[in-house]
Amino acid sequence: MSEQTYTFTSESVSEGHPDKVCDYIADSILDACLEQDPHSHVACEVLCKDNHIILAGEITTRAKIDYEAIARKAVREIGYTDGSEAFNADGVTVKVLISQQSGEINAGVINATDDQKEQGAGDQGIMFGYATSESPELMPLPLLLAHRLTKGLADDRRSGSFNWLRPDAKSQVSVVYEGNKPLRVSSILISTQHSSDISQANIRDYVEKVLAPRALGNWYSPEAEIIVNPSGSFALGGPSADCGVTGRKIIVDSYGGAGRHGGGAFSGKDPSKVDRSGAYYCRYVARRIVQAGLAERAEVQVSYAIGRAKPMSVKVDTFGTGDAAAAERFVSDNFDFRPANIIKELDLLRPLYRQTTNYGHFGKAGLPWEKPVPVPA
Repeated sequence: MSEQTYTFTSESVSEGHPDKVCDYIADSILDACLEQDPHSHVACEVLCKDNHIILAGEITTRAKIDYEAIARKAVREIGYTDGSEAFNADGVTVKVLISQQSGEINAGVINATDDQKEQGAGDQGIMFGYATSESPELMPLPLLLAHRLTKGLADDRRSGSFNWLRPDAKSQVSVVYEGNKPLRVSSILISTQHSSDISQANIRDYVEKVLAPRALGNWYSPEAEIIVNPSGSFALGGPSADCGVTGRKIIVDSYGGAGRHGGGAFSGKDPSKVDRSGAYYCRYVARRIVQAGLAERAEVQVSYAIGRAKPMSVKVDTFGTGDAAAAERFVSDNFDFRPANIIKELDLLRPLYRQTTNYGHFGKAGLPWEKPVPVPA
């Protein structure tokens, strides 16, 4: 029987997308806290709209933080500096609605209810990690390519080579598969904010001749359908045009829909929140399974109860691409999903989170859950 042929699509958004602006501000605040106090407990939420930034959440830290200055700096780094726009680094109004973390949650995190010597999970929930051999990064190819396109837009904007580019953008890539093997890119969609004096024909020319061939590399084909700014002009963008909120791009942040997601967002949360650290560790373990040759695709699920150190469950799925029983034994014998171990093993009590915010939390070199660690014997 021949293997099924199908098309799978994933999207990416740029650092100037309103939701990503909020994620970046939240992770900038987190890093600032951890830089001064590695044991800070941070749960920061951000909303951006027009000339307003609202910071809310719970933060317990010994760090001295100027929240407004951090927010303005983050907006400036993204590239919203045009004073003629409502949303710009110098012109926004920043409202701070931040209190300390609940004492009840803090008590359960410091001393787990099932083991007083251990750290408890900062919340209940389920987390997933995924890895696939279809790319060197062990990431789903459609998402990987979509991220390369939005990152390419940002790189070209920052270089000044195409000074009509603006910060807000989206991409979408469709890949034709046979079974688990990607065959070709069938379509590319780019929606990019731009200055009002550039024609749509010139934008399309740039995407077809510069951006797409460079970003997709060997996966680029002139036969692929390319769609650029399908609604027409995209001169109005970013938080000046749309509202942004933290945690609304969780599929873009993870696996583009190819792997499951537990529902918890990452940005603005310190590693005591297993929504973030547990998902990172599941990815770390899924990569080890694939690297060990136990499966071509692997997904790891973990679940926690707030205040407890030991996970409620750990599940491994190889989707019929390997020895599921061997993979489960491998995980059970070599990996410890207790929050304190995750934080120690991945060295998470340091300011590394701003580099995770954009273009995916997974598949990027230099992150501790992505490092080429030797597989345990």
